[in-house]
Amino acid sequence: MQGNIKQIVEPKAALAERIAADIRCHARDADLPAGAHLAEQEMADRFLVSRSPVREALVLLEQQGLVERRRHRGSFLLRPGRDLPDEARPMRVDDDADYARIAEDRLDGRLPERITEAALGRQYGLSRSRILTLLGRMQQEGWVERLPGHGWQFLPILATTAAYEDGYRFRAAIEPAALLSPGFVADPVVLGRLRAEQQALLGGGLARVPRSALFHVNAGYHEALVALSGNAFFIEGLRRVNRLRRLIEYRKFLEPERLVRQAQEHLAILDRIEAGDPSGAAALLERHLRTIRRLRLPDGRMVLIDPR
Repeated sequence: MQGNIKQIVEPKAALAERIAADIRCHARDADLPAGAHLAEQEMADRFLVSRSPVREALVLLEQQGLVERRRHRGSFLLRPGRDLPDEARPMRVDDDADYARIAEDRLDGRLPERITEAALGRQYGLSRSRILTLLGRMQQEGWVERLPGHGWQFLPILATTAAYEDGYRFRAAIEPAALLSPGFVADPVVLGRLRAEQQALLGGGLARVPRSALFHVNAGYHEALVALSGNAFFIEGLRRVNRLRRLIEYRKFLEPERLVRQAQEHLAILDRIEAGDPSGAAALLERHLRTIRRLRLPDGRMVLIDPR
């Protein structure tokens, strides 16, 4: 995945500062303990960037006295996530109406496959700098790329309910199989991190985490479990589906009660893995995927909801 990431339009320093703020937000939302390991590749996957801006962000956090970088071991939090300052929590582009309008128009086919910054600016009445910021976010999230020379191209997405459900059928085939793979290793560090994230959501995070951050946490949960199989084909297949389904997730209607049950189901799967019962965990995971695949309004339409 990382080898395919294109250079985004944000200035290098600004990108590092934003990733540093994202790491602080993640540590607070997941209630990470003091001493938690902030793995560069994990952070790069979570925020859909290369390892270079993550490394620069960790240097900034070290300069702020929030992170300790240990030679040959990585970076570690110096204080609990709940104690980290959040005054610099970034304004997420996907939290505002401009991003939502473009996402909705892309899903409904009202935007051509190729478009220029000027054309987008005219269509939405936005300045070039604002359009560049939006395009940077879209590129980071994997649904648009800059064309050589001039213009931008929208990348394939799951834009219909049928395609969306096909993605879930694919996931229901490979994710349980990953847990039953001969190479699966129940890494206690990874499982502990996933448990802490889901418990933090149940402890109040669901009420304050933006929709985009919730997508990162939950998609990251499934990707981390599949990664424990050591099967690169499983891992890359799931990551590709997650990139393709991102936009339609913003239309998906989830009641608060269902979000709670989803986190509880995630914890139940971890319980089975930690108990040495991969078959039980795989069965729970398959049922979990089958259930959330059906979560939409009675008329079959997925609605875009306020992600905040």
